[in-house]
Amino acid sequence: MLDFDAYLRRIGLPDGGGIAELHRAHVGSIPFENLDPHRGLGVSLASEDIERKLVAERRGGYCFEQNLLLKAALEELGAEVHAYLARVRWRANGAVRPRSHLVLRARRGGEDWHADVGFGLGTPLEPLPWGAGDEHEQSGWRFRIVREPHELVLQTLDDGEWADVYGFQPLPSPAVDLETSNWWVSTHPRSPFVSGLSVACQDGEGRRTSLCDWSGKLVLAEQTPAGERSQEVERELLPRLLSERFGPLESPSRQDLPGFG
Repeated sequence: MLDFDAYLRRIGLPDGGGIAELHRAHVGSIPFENLDPHRGLGVSLASEDIERKLVAERRGGYCFEQNLLLKAALEELGAEVHAYLARVRWRANGAVRPRSHLVLRARRGGEDWHADVGFGLGTPLEPLPWGAGDEHEQSGWRFRIVREPHELVLQTLDDGEWADVYGFQPLPSPAVDLETSNWWVSTHPRSPFVSGLSVACQDGEGRRTSLCDWSGKLVLAEQTPAGERSQEVERELLPRLLSERFGPLESPSRQDLPGFG
């Protein structure tokens, strides 16, 4: 059972709201981060562990944690919520990636919504109508869902062209499949969430801040719909950057992060 009042305080929405309000407040309050798998710790999907980490300890998390927490919150609103595993296509250059991303379908009041607060490289601020449809603008960012023969594909406008973000078969995934995918993502040595660092947040106006070393360098970037600024930063600055740039995120100590002695 989710402590719904504590969750609402965590996302800065103590008086509550509907699906769209919770979604936007969650995105703007809880950072995306993979600090635990990056320092050799597996990620638990037990509801009490997710709530303790993201709500009570005011940490962030990645897609499985973020969206399962949102799922519990939307169910508190009376929504029927199902989970789906997706393949990330963002800048994959044709590579087929594993089903390692989690998205939600929420039904409430006769309406179905595509909800996702856990895509670290630019998750939608608000839920989208479920299924293929029109283009949607959110604080300057543009999204749409298109249908392929076997998958629904989330796309975003990137440099004036539509780019795939992820695709998924519209068949709900059982909890055992989520556990299996999460285990691979958080423990396998070839998982980018084990070998690399990725932290990101968005504010209510859609400004994105990220800290990532997947390119081999630690890069701090800020994005708006108008453009991007990025700079390489020294790894010694990591603890301070985590504290200063990503809100109340409680970072591990310097000694707990790979690459530090």
